[in-house]
Amino acid sequence: MTKEEAWNLANHWVAAWNAHDLDSIMTHYEDSIELTSPVAAQLLGTPDGKIVGKTNLRAYFKRGLEAYPELHFRLEEVLWGLNSVVLYYTNQKGTRTAEFMEVSAVGKVVRVVANYNA
Repeated sequence: MTKEEAWNLANHWVAAWNAHDLDSIMTHYEDSIELTSPVAAQLLGTPDGKIVGKTNLRAYFKRGLEAYPELHFRLEEVLWGLNSVVLYYTNQKGTRTAEFMEVSAVGKVVRVVANYNA
């Protein structure tokens, strides 16, 4: 992954979330996506906070968009690796989040690990 590819992914991802456009959000993910998040653990009542598969991820994101109608992200920084990117952003409540995203050869996200400061 190049710096340009990482920033392109990050900017499109944030724009889709800020538009609350679930279809656009989902274009970033592989069918076999795995997401692990403390927010998922809390919202879904699962201790491991893991969501597997695009259908399940879509349902989780839909629930999140409905629960937080004022949801808005401000991109702070993007870090990139060989096949990964870290998006560091702040939400409408001031919570800072870093999402490690492993990216497939076709540029779709296959694994996410979300980390929060609150």
